[in-house]
Amino acid sequence: MLALHHITRRFGAAVAVDDVSFTITPGAMTGFVGANGAGKTTTMRMIMGVLEPSAGGLTWYGRPLTRADAEDFGYMPEERGLYPKQRILDQLIYLGEIQKMTRGDARRAAIDHLDRFGLAGRMHDHLEALSLGNQQRVQIIAAVMSAPTALILDEPFSGLDPGAVDAMSEVLRTHTERGIPVLFSSHQLDLVDRLCDSLLILSHGRLVASGSEDQLRAGAPHRYRIRVSGDAGWVRDVPGIACLDVDGTTALVDITTPGAELTLPRAALDRGDLYEFARVVPSLSEIYREVTA
Repeated sequence: MLALHHITRRFGAAVAVDDVSFTITPGAMTGFVGANGAGKTTTMRMIMGVLEPSAGGLTWYGRPLTRADAEDFGYMPEERGLYPKQRILDQLIYLGEIQKMTRGDARRAAIDHLDRFGLAGRMHDHLEALSLGNQQRVQIIAAVMSAPTALILDEPFSGLDPGAVDAMSEVLRTHTERGIPVLFSSHQLDLVDRLCDSLLILSHGRLVASGSEDQLRAGAPHRYRIRVSGDAGWVRDVPGIACLDVDGTTALVDITTPGAELTLPRAALDRGDLYEFARVVPSLSEIYREVTA
């Protein structure tokens, strides 16, 4: 597995990544989310050896991560690095050879992936003849075609249409099924929610939340919605309850004292009819806003 241990990166007086630790497990797809400037790209560059940590260390299956290890990772950087005036297949073969593939293996892998992404008919075109979305597909192929030992992808879904997103998701799943750890950053929280086994949320260089979707939701406030027959303003005075909002007969509350969720419906029935009392399960977007506030 790939692990980061108390990683910090400074640029002069500015701290871009601040004491960050996490583990990417084999066969898992991990989503890396955070606002622009949160430190995601800097963290990925340290994993790949593009930047050296100012403090902390990285390990690969329990030993220090080496440059040779990182050379076997598939990496898609924030700044795309393809050659606009070179033919697509030719440059994919070239990039595959750089990644230690034989020319024949690189050609077969490139053609297979171009077919998966609907670009087999364009393989002899110059890259600049493609739309930006299709250029993005070629960049993705360059990162995944060499049977990498890990995938580190910075915004791989940016600019892709729904069909390409589905194709990309399928390609990533073929790698996780082989036990390959995948880390990708994205601003598309609904996509991260749908695809990922675990999530990392970064804010101002610090890791503010991590875990599976269920773990993040379990750590969120215990929030309930209650709807009664009369005005619900009385819930503000119930011990162990933090009232977030009252709108006529409906109130939204957080449980601040364990067990208070049992007293609330009883108190409602003492005052009249109780029409609804339900746990409000937060979406990933709501959890993200909560932990990054």
